[in-house]
Amino acid sequence: MALVRRLWTFWFGFSQRVDRRAYAASGFALMAFKYATDAALVWSVTGALWTPPGYLTPLLSTRAGLLRSTHEWLLWVLLAWALPFVWVGASMTFRRALDAGLSPWSGLVFFLPIANYFWMLLLCVLPSREPLAVPASQPEASASSARALLAAAAPAAALGVAAVSVSVLAFGSYLAMLFIGTPFAVGLVASFRVNRDGDRGSGPSIASAQLALLFTAGALVLFALEGVLCLAMAFPIAAVLALLGALLGRMVASRHRLRPSQALGLLLALPLLMGVEAAGPTAPVREVVSTIEIDATPEVVWPRVVGFTELPPPRELVFALGIAHPVRARIDGEGVGATRMCEFSTGPFVEPITVWDPPRRLAFDVASQPEPMHETSPYRYLNAPHLVDGLRSRRGEFRLVALPGGRTRLEGSTWYSVEMAPQAYWGLFSDRLIHAIHARVLAHVKELAEGDAAVSSNHPINARHAAAP
Repeated sequence: MALVRRLWTFWFGFSQRVDRRAYAASGFALMAFKYATDAALVWSVTGALWTPPGYLTPLLSTRAGLLRSTHEWLLWVLLAWALPFVWVGASMTFRRALDAGLSPWSGLVFFLPIANYFWMLLLCVLPSREPLAVPASQPEASASSARALLAAAAPAAALGVAAVSVSVLAFGSYLAMLFIGTPFAVGLVASFRVNRDGDRGSGPSIASAQLALLFTAGALVLFALEGVLCLAMAFPIAAVLALLGALLGRMVASRHRLRPSQALGLLLALPLLMGVEAAGPTAPVREVVSTIEIDATPEVVWPRVVGFTELPPPRELVFALGIAHPVRARIDGEGVGATRMCEFSTGPFVEPITVWDPPRRLAFDVASQPEPMHETSPYRYLNAPHLVDGLRSRRGEFRLVALPGGRTRLEGSTWYSVEMAPQAYWGLFSDRLIHAIHARVLAHVKELAEGDAAVSSNHPINARHAAAP
């Protein structure tokens, strides 16, 4: 038990120095343990083997293949299980960087996919250096006052707004350094400023970090860089990362005097890492499949799949919040090469037909698409590229499967990519959104097709045939 307590304090604490030997031993041991538990859980649920190369893939393409929509709960479990390891990894990487005499801001590389592996290997070999000690001091009586928190939160929020502006406007990137590195850095800077004249405790440290995060969000809305709904979706993960940054910022301020070059490092670290990340590989394509059974033959259902009349106003909460919803669909021409127009509340999807196989299969590419939502904002237009490129539909398909009794199973698939990180987090939202869109369209097709089938069966000629011996 004594060993367990020592390891717990070493891994989850912030006070102990981390030399290269302890960093390497803990890192490799924890990585092996986490891989073994994750792979065993995936094997027990899906029967699929999660290989080490697939496990290390940062774009989660292997995860998408292993964890289909039927195992969505498993992805939530894996994400929750990963949080303590992220905590330990970030804490030890920052402490190892300080022990090696590097800028603590270099620890932000921990959040950069692929590059973080090489950075952690480098930290396993760099020798230790004596830090510049901070003389003991006591905080002023007004240390935890609102004025002190504001003084710490304001520059941290300025850093956050600058980082978002660089990532979004300069690189058009919504990847890990934006959603993970930036809130972590905001929390770290705010907490460091609160504690630089003396340790003021975890309460003011965390409060300053969360206040800085709120200031950052407010400024993004004010400067038309983001809307309220997207910020609300990002806030849960940002708040956790800012909390971690606050705890580390307190440790850095209380135990290390930063050199000017180290303090300047943060101003360069985020934009440089954002540029490196933006030049990386594109996101994998995800598939969402939805089905419905219809009391009509495929021949009756087919015309309603190709094009459908006006849908009733949506009643689902997700669409009431501003998410784009389908309104109607029509087609210009017939067969491969024709163009289907599926009109949403924010504009049309232009869909060139690639497979025309009535009454079994209709497939199409997505040549252009509208914005996925009407954002809540005081402005009509936002400088937010993710509203166009963050969730990109690639292609779609309808499959009609004949069932006994003159019924049809209608399957709808959408292939899309999420150009935002962490993809596992945003994919949970986007998968549910696309399922809601599918459900709205499939239910409308079902209603129209079953109405057509009822009219056809009640036609006088059909009625006479049905009554004939």
